[in-house]
Amino acid sequence: MASSSGNDDDLTIPRAAINKMIKETLPSVRVANDARELVVNCCTEFIHLISSEANEICNKSEKKTISPEHVIQALESLGFGSYISEVKEVLQECKTVALKRRKASSRLENLGIPEEELLRQQQELFAKARQQQAELAQQEWLQMQQAAQQAQLAAATASASNQAGSSQDEEEDDI
Repeated sequence: MASSSGNDDDLTIPRAAINKMIKETLPSVRVANDARELVVNCCTEFIHLISSEANEICNKSEKKTISPEHVIQALESLGFGSYISEVKEVLQECKTVALKRRKASSRLENLGIPEEELLRQQQELFAKARQQQAELAQQEWLQMQQAAQQAQLAAATASASNQAGSSQDEEEDDI
């Protein structure tokens, strides 16, 4: 593989993807590991070749972003015109999938409720939750106060009964 920079080694197609494509394309054929490696290198080189040509076409048209049309022109100029119809089909599939994703993410917009109203409802829910949390905290504090008062009362009662018991013991000792 002709490499123009040192980090082209990092730019390869995952082997699992290549293995899956080989298995789907040729289900009854065994492929040696070095042949699989060669396929990975060929795919990487093909992508590099097409993207470089598409980049040149993009620059010539004074654009900053490579578009699908630039890739299609690159295929044509490099002699891969027979791939163009299939590339256009895949491009259409990608656009359809992207449109479905956008529609799924815009469900919020499709609710028919303005964003301001949704924000107001959200703020109301937050305020209600804070109120409920404050009421719970108040109840817990009251319960702790009652428990402390009961503990003080029990301690006072125990102390009083201890004192009453000790004064009775003194009276019995006096008799």
